[in-house]
Amino acid sequence: MAGHSKFKNIMHRKGAQDKKRSAQFSKLSREITVAAKMGMPDPDMNPRLRAAVNAAKAQSMPKDNIQRAIDKASKGDGENYEEVRYEGYGPGGVALIVEALTDNRNRTATNVRTAFAKNGGNLGASGAVSHGFDRLGLIEYPGKAGDEDTVLEAAIEAGADDVESDEDSHAIWVAVENLHPVARELEKTLGEAEGVKLAWKPGLKVEVDEAAATTLLKLIDVLDDDDDVQAVWGNYEIPDDVMEKLG
Repeated sequence: MAGHSKFKNIMHRKGAQDKKRSAQFSKLSREITVAAKMGMPDPDMNPRLRAAVNAAKAQSMPKDNIQRAIDKASKGDGENYEEVRYEGYGPGGVALIVEALTDNRNRTATNVRTAFAKNGGNLGASGAVSHGFDRLGLIEYPGKAGDEDTVLEAAIEAGADDVESDEDSHAIWVAVENLHPVARELEKTLGEAEGVKLAWKPGLKVEVDEAAATTLLKLIDVLDDDDDVQAVWGNYEIPDDVMEKLG
């Protein structure tokens, strides 16, 4: 699951963390390579690559791994990945958008369709749910970056459009074209961000009950475990008391 959700790791079970970490590094490497192939192999000259490298650093990915992924692109090595998006509905009528980088569309489509079908969802056609989301830039900071007022003030000064804060994180939303300029300004006051990316922000959220939330989080976890899936966005809202039971 992607985005600033504090529920990101709720379905991750103890003992599986090493496997999860390895899979996360693999996805980060894939994004770095794709970003470097699409533009300059220099993060300072390539905003997408800079965001990918920052995301890798935020996950404590070793510098050697990051450089290796960039070198792959520079040398023309490795697979050629294609960006694909899938849209559908999960349990409780929740709208989901799945973003992937794949070298085999048939494999990825089959895996995503199966995940939806086995976990109370239905995969729809392109455009089935994205009309209910806004395509925006998202800059993420941990809660320790500052209190809500400090982050809000910094975000406004940098040119951000909206800020959502809780005790664990700050999500700063900006227009797509302002993503990297705002991120650079924020670095001056808040330091390096945990994440700088394009995101899907829902217009309206759907509150789900315990039964739907259980299956929904399982679906998201299965999708997140797929090597080709880079991000899963949804319009769900899970009440705190339900999350406490599931956690």
